[in-house]
Order: sequence, then structure tokens, then C-alpha cells
Amino acid sequence: MNERIILHSDVNNFFASVECCLRPELKNLPVAVTGNPEKRTGVILAKNEIAKSFGVKTGQTIYEAKNLCKDLICLPPHYEKYEKISKQLHEVYLKYTDLVEPLGLDECWLDVTSSSKLLKKTGEEIALEIKEYIKNNFGFTVSVGVSFSKIFAKLGSDLKKPDAITVIPKNKFKEITYPLPLNSIIGIGKRLEKKFTKINIKTIGEFCNLKPTFINSIMGKNGIKLLENLLGSENDAVKCYFLEIPPKSIGNGTTTIKDIYNRNDIEKVVTFLADKISKRLIKKSYQAKTLSVTLKTAELTKLRKSCSFPPTFASEVISERIMYIIDSFFDYKLPIRAIRIRASNLTKIDKNKQLSFFENKKENTAIGIEQITEKYGTDAIFRASENAEYINRKNHTEE
Repeated sequence: MNERIILHSDVNNFFASVECCLRPELKNLPVAVTGNPEKRTGVILAKNEIAKSFGVKTGQTIYEAKNLCKDLICLPPHYEKYEKISKQLHEVYLKYTDLVEPLGLDECWLDVTSSSKLLKKTGEEIALEIKEYIKNNFGFTVSVGVSFSKIFAKLGSDLKKPDAITVIPKNKFKEITYPLPLNSIIGIGKRLEKKFTKINIKTIGEFCNLKPTFINSIMGKNGIKLLENLLGSENDAVKCYFLEIPPKSIGNGTTTIKDIYNRNDIEKVVTFLADKISKRLIKKSYQAKTLSVTLKTAELTKLRKSCSFPPTFASEVISERIMYIIDSFFDYKLPIRAIRIRASNLTKIDKNKQLSFFENKKENTAIGIEQITEKYGTDAIFRASENAEYINRKNHTEE
């Protein structure tokens, strides 16, 4: 069996790169795309290479970044522009294969195994062709990883930045990657990194030497799958671009304009977020069995809890259930600065099933609200509780 050829293309500093391309006068200046400092979200979302050379990092506050680079130009994000260019990049990738799997707006996996044979080109040659085309036609650079699996192609694109190609062949993947820090791989965040550091597991190779049962006790089935991939499994296929991929979860969160801890105030924010999730569930024809809530205190401590219920997509039901979860673990004494709720364990809505208005009043109401807002706009109808002064409509994130 021939070795697969997987590419992972990652646009360097995507948001900042797009802004600099749209405004050429900024190309030789330090630029960052940032949140709104007046809404308590004044952090660096993306920065260009010039800003990076001053030590500016994603996640820093604007104040910290400007202490490092006093001439830093801070721009607001323009997500509609980023989405448009992301789609244009997908069209470039689709010239080579329909096995294109996006990872966010700025990254994509491509399985070019068949294309390589057809074009009589190596994976590295195809990567170079794509990289140069994007540079010449879009005005920004990408880093591309070339390997036999998704996880090592992704790791390759992260190893050299910007404007680079990294090849990790199957006969050398252990030699190249096992000495690298464990947090180099997708799937190991800060929380897991701390857990493994405590037991002196710091590299990919050390992780791979652990017993599967031990990894399962820490990470569950996701840890076993990660281990299999790091040992060289090729079972993780690149999905077809034109295949509808069901989401694992749908979530929304917001940072409040001021700290809150009163139950009534928290419920108003939850209602706002539940409406957002309900609309997305209805639009995608899903209902959720599991609901989760994360509260972030003023001291940045995170409190989380999940519960499973009968499936629903109705915003009112979601809101009621989230408040039930919050009541079960939160005493409303700590000030809250951010709330995130998530709907998971999703199943398709049976469109052939006739909903009785009397038996499913809340579901029918949710559908009716969604139909009105879809036709007449988001301001056509809203809940009375949504006029709360601490809800920042422009500052909420979706997943």
C-alpha cells in the first residue's frame, strides 16, 4: 500500500495578514487585530511578523503589547472579510482534491495522494505550488506541513513559520517529532500539559511510551485515539469538503460589561446565549441532549458543570436547564465576568414528525421566533430580558 500524502496549509497570522493586504500602507508597520478595550476584551487576537519581532503575542492585553511596541497599530476584527477570503482559499485547495477539511478559517488539511499520482508530483512539490500561488495571488504567506497523516502534517506546518514547507516522512516521523514538547501537538492544551508535566512527561516520545490504560484514565477515549495517531496510525481520514460534517457541539459565550452575581442578572445573560444557540440548532436541524455551562469569576477562576436531559432545541428550555445546572453548584456569592454555555450530544431533528402545539409549545415558539428573525432581521423580535445593560451584543463568541 502506498503511503498517503497529507498536506496541512496554515495561513501565517491570518487576521493581521488580511488586514495588511487590504491596506497595503500597513505592510511594513507593526499591526495587530484586537478586541475592544472598552468592553473588557482588549486583547491581541492576531499580529503580523513585525509586531511579533517586538515580542507581541496573541492573548496579551493591548496595554502589555503597547509597552513592548509603542507604535503598534491596533485594528478591529472584520470577520466577514476573513470568512470570504477563507472560502477563496478553499477554492484553491479544491483544484487539487475534494478531500479538503477546514480547521478554523485559516487552516486546512488536504489529501493529495491521488493528485500526486495524476500530476506526477511529490507532496512537497504540490505544497510549494500552493504556497507560491497564495503568496502571488493573495499577498500573504502560508506554512505547509507534508506527511502521511493529519496529526503530523499539522505538526509540520507549525514547526516552521512563516512561509515554509516541512516534510515529515513516515520512515522518520519518530526521529523528527518525538523529541518535541508535548504541547506541540493538537489535542494537548495547557490543562493537560500541566497534568503530564507533574508526572515528568514533557515530550511526544515520553507520552507515546505511556501505557494506553494510563492515558485513558487521564484523557479517556480521545487520549487513546491521540496515542494511536502519534504511533503512526493512518486511520484518521481527511473528510470530503462537500460532505456535511455534523458538529460535535454548539456553544456561545460572552464577557459581561460589568461583574454580576445576582441570579436574575445571570439568568438574563443565559437567556441571551440560549437564544443564540437555539437559532443555530434550528438552522442546522439539530437538538441537544447535553448542556454545559462555564462561569468565569472576576479572579478568572473557571467553574464548569454538564448535565444530560431529553433532547431539545428550544431556547426557553435550554435557558431553564442551564439555570438548573448553575443552581446545583453556584451559590451566587462570587462576582462573574464571563459565561459560556454549550449544547452537545446532538441528534438530527425529525422533520417528518408533526409537532403538536400543545405538547411542544416551547419548541414551536422557538421555530416561530427563528422564522421571524430570519425574514425580518434580528431586531424584529427579542425577549424583554435582553435589554440588560451588561449584555454586550457585539462581544460574544460562537463555536
